[in-house]
Amino acid sequence: MKYVYPAIFTIDKEGIIVTFPDLDDTFTDGDTMEEAFENAEDVLNLMLWNREEEKRDIPSPTSAAKIHVPANATLAMIKADTLAYRKLHDKKTVRRSITLPNWLDTIARERNINCSQLLQNAIRNECGLNV
Repeated sequence: MKYVYPAIFTIDKEGIIVTFPDLDDTFTDGDTMEEAFENAEDVLNLMLWNREEEKRDIPSPTSAAKIHVPANATLAMIKADTLAYRKLHDKKTVRRSITLPNWLDTIARERNINCSQLLQNAIRNECGLNV
């Protein structure tokens, strides 16, 4: 899923603190604005992915115009793509049992076809995930 959430970047003597008004449990920081933006995108992806996995509610983002921004802070919209994030970070594999006609299994073995890889590619193509 793709998301865009407002984030408040507050500058203090320690660095930059990033909070997400719509996600109380989501925050990060950075020594520089560049680092704070990178960390904000990373933590937003992680927390939204976690909510998806746990089937928890994901709140709608508040309009930027409705958010109060303190004088020492800046508002920015941060994007997240949990599918792309999952592809990079979820390396766990699972075993699936499939059923094939014997004759098809014989041909696959004779031709050294990796059925696991073939199935992965077929599922990616079927779902439009050209990775």
